[in-house]
Amino acid sequence: LLVTLRPPHGYSFSLGPTEQLPASRSRIPVVLECTCSKEQLLGEMSCFLHTTGKDLSLNLLDTLCTADYLDMEKVACWVQMLVGSAWLLLPQSQHCQLTVLPSCRSCRFQLTGTPGRQISMEMVFSVQQGSAGACVSLE
Repeated sequence: LLVTLRPPHGYSFSLGPTEQLPASRSRIPVVLECTCSKEQLLGEMSCFLHTTGKDLSLNLLDTLCTADYLDMEKVACWVQMLVGSAWLLLPQSQHCQLTVLPSCRSCRFQLTGTPGRQISMEMVFSVQQGSAGACVSLE
């Protein structure tokens, strides 16, 4: 399953042209952007770049980034934790066991149900490059 990551409001992933992709696709720069003109249209004062207050998205960035880069190992661990927690709330969890399989740049899971029935799945992450909608896989 290909999962396209999107940055929080006021941020962007800084991927240059295709021929200038970061040497390591696991280190995608995250850039704070000025959205003042958009914020003023909505009646708010200024963007995250021009305010001193903390925002909830900053906590998420602290969780998923190392320095100014999206950290794919942190993203994978975070998604694995979310999926594992969410699985326990589903009715299917009474009949199937979810096992998180080792993986550092994607999320791999195995569902075990009735004897002999297993399903394996993998979530691979990508980010959108440019406005054309092309996605770059982060494996």
